[in-house]
Parts: sequence; C-alpha cells; structure tokens
Amino acid sequence: MTEKALVGWSGGKDSAMALYEAARTHSIAALLTTVTDVHDRISMHGVRTALLRQQAEALGVPLDVVTIPPVCSNEVYEDRMRAALARYRAEGVTTAVFGDIFLEDVRRYREERLLQGGFTGLFPLWGRDSRELARYFLDLGFRAVLCCVDTRVLDASFAGRLYDADLLADLPPGADPCGENGEFHTFVFDGPLFARPIPYRLGAYVLREERFGYRDLLPG
Repeated sequence: MTEKALVGWSGGKDSAMALYEAARTHSIAALLTTVTDVHDRISMHGVRTALLRQQAEALGVPLDVVTIPPVCSNEVYEDRMRAALARYRAEGVTTAVFGDIFLEDVRRYREERLLQGGFTGLFPLWGRDSRELARYFLDLGFRAVLCCVDTRVLDASFAGRLYDADLLADLPPGADPCGENGEFHTFVFDGPLFARPIPYRLGAYVLREERFGYRDLLPG
C-alpha cells in the first residue's frame, strides 16, 4: 500500500513542485493551507480562498484550511497546525511534505516545532539549485503569476507578472529565482497536475506594511 502524505500548501510554485515530486511515491491525503480568517485569503500570499479552492478541485486533492487571525502569535499558529496534523496522524498519515529549498531555519522550525507525534518531514526540493528549479518548473509546464512582491527587492511592477523566462531574466542581481528569501510569492494556475487551468483576472495593487506589494487576483 502506498504511504499517505499531507502537503503543506501555499498555492505557490514551490509547493506545487513539492506536490509533483511527492505524488510519485506517496498517496496525497490533502493540501493543508493556512488562511487568514478576517481576510479570507491565503496567509502571506494574499490569494483569495475562492481561487485556492479552485486549485484543489483542479488538482483533485482534498483541501484542508487552517484559519488563523490577522496578527497571529507563534503559539496560536503552532497549536492550530499541530491539531490539524494530529487529525491526519490518527488516520495513519505519517509524512508531511514541504517545498523548502535552502532556508535551514525554516526547515528546522517545521521539524522541531510542528512535526511531532510520529510525523516525518519530506522536503523534495531541498538542496537543489534555485535557478535549475525555476527552469524545471517551467519545463514541466507549470504556469504561475506573482501575487506578492517585497518592494525592498523588486519593483512593484513585478506584482501581477507571469512567472516565466522573461521574468527570470528581469530579476535584479541577488534576487533568488525561486523567491526563497521572500522576494516574491506566486499563485499556480495551471500545470501537469491540473485537470484544467484556473481562470483569473488581475485586480488592484495594494502596498501593505510599507513593504509588501500585493496584486489582487480575481476569479475569472
């Protein structure tokens, strides 16, 4: 029997690649996503939950939403995530998949603070070259759009652009091609795992915390 796995899902390209890799060896039990309750959007990425649900439907994988408040302490976040993980552990799921590439502190946090009680972390992208991963993502046929940019690193005009070869060529020196340092976040709307593309329209641009530029994505 194929081992079951739970995927930490942000809706972005790294979690999509991690899902693609993990699905080769595991049966995917669900996509686990944190959503900010007041805004009804994916935490950090700012993507509407309506688009998130369309993603899961197109992928044919159950979606499990963990809601958190707008200003969320680590304690609240960890308690809610652990409660969700415990439910799956009771159902026999023992593996949690994440799309981290090289940030050791983030991986250590997941392994030491979240993955307890018999869970094992699976990091399919870990240690791979970011530039090669970016090309791999595009070569596989995945398609994504930038939904958030850190304006300290990228110009606001990057928000809403397609993640493609032209964008990679336009990234400033020092910006990671996969946005691993938080330079940008993406929403994946098509790819080899999708039964159909997710239609969307570009909405308003909003700057938050004098730093993060969000391009609203509206259901198409």
